[in-house]
Formats: sequence, C-alpha cells, structure tokens
Amino acid sequence: MVQIMTVHGLRLLRISLGVVFVWFGLLKVIGATPVANLVSVVIPWIPPTISVPLVGLFEVVLGFALLTGFSLRVTLLLLWLHLAGIFLVLLLRPDLAFQNGNPLFLTANGEFIVKNLVLITGGIAIGSTVRHNQSKFPTSTQNQELPSLHA
Repeated sequence: MVQIMTVHGLRLLRISLGVVFVWFGLLKVIGATPVANLVSVVIPWIPPTISVPLVGLFEVVLGFALLTGFSLRVTLLLLWLHLAGIFLVLLLRPDLAFQNGNPLFLTANGEFIVKNLVLITGGIAIGSTVRHNQSKFPTSTQNQELPSLHA
C-alpha cells in the first residue's frame, strides 16, 4: 500500500488540485461563485463584472496546466502568487474574514481564505518533484528503497 501511495500520491495531488482550480474557476466564469465579493475586495480597481470572470479564467488555465503537468515551474509560481494574493482580504477587509475582529474566529469567507494554506502546501509538495529539465512525476520506484512498515 505504501508503494502504491509513493508511486501515485503526488500525481493524484496534482490532478486533484487541477480539478479544484478548473471547478472553482468555471464557477467564476459563469457567474455562479459565492466568493465574488472576495475577488472584488482584492481587485477593487476593476469592476467585479470583469475581474471575477478574468480571475476564473486564470484559475481554469492554472487548473488545466496542473492536470496536464504543463510547465509546472511557471504554473506553480503563478498558483502560489494567486493564492497568496487572496490573503490580502485578511489585511484589506478583516471584517469579511474574522468574527468581531477576532482573528481566532473565522467567518465562512475567512475559512475559505485560510484553506488556501493547504492548497499552497500541496503546490509545494508537487514542486518538490520538479527537477531541472524534467517536469514529469516519478512513475515507478524500481531503484528506490521504500521504508518498511515493520522496521
């Protein structure tokens, strides 16, 4: 079982991140997202009717890049910048993220923002597989020593 997780875990993480980004992005593109107000807070100089679909399109492109493994170095950099940008809501509009200004008590928007720590960390795990001139994930463990469960 550990060998199966070693062989497939990071690829599945990359694919699941891709699915999440395509899904969330499409919701923004079609105008069915519950977080349009968060996008408009982070990008206040562009009307939400333009910024929300553009952010959605960006997320869809990131998602497809993750799904295909296309240019992972650039894709992951853009993913981290995008997710870090969402944290601006905590600074620009803490009233949307914290109950009564208390940073220990998150609103639903705050929870949505803080969950990005998991997505960022998933991106870091995927990034750990990117090597010079090699953007593919390991597909076998033939020459790798796997830890024993009984050691």
